[in-house]
Amino acid sequence: MSRVTQILTAESPASEMRSRTEVRAVPGRGLEGDRYFSGIGTFSPRTRKPDYEVTLIEQEKIEAFARESGLPFTAMRARRNIVTEGVNLNDLAGKEFYVGPVRIRGIRLCEPCDYLAKISFPETLKGLVNKGGLRAQILSEGVIRVGDAILLV
Repeated sequence: MSRVTQILTAESPASEMRSRTEVRAVPGRGLEGDRYFSGIGTFSPRTRKPDYEVTLIEQEKIEAFARESGLPFTAMRARRNIVTEGVNLNDLAGKEFYVGPVRIRGIRLCEPCDYLAKISFPETLKGLVNKGGLRAQILSEGVIRVGDAILLV
């Protein structure tokens, strides 16, 4: 079964990611308590586009990168909001799906960037290409919880 294994938010660009058991998702804003919800994320001044509302990454890809690189790479270091298990997120780009009760649209892959390499490991730039997760738009309001199922519409 495809499911949520972790929920992570950061209050500001410089703050550590915080693990949560649940979070409210709000269309046009993002996840309550996250830097992008407040409009102060690293890329917020440039855009208020829907693909910055929520990010997802596969637990399997995090573990594979850590194993292959030998680096202590974790979900916290990936700085994505929702960690999943049992779903190929790349297949959800351009599709609508549910994370628990919340309807979401996959917008585009969340490729590693210079900022991520700077705050974690330079190896992420090459090692996470096509494995860095998914940027998505929140279509309906609701509470996402750890353990929630991920289902295609």
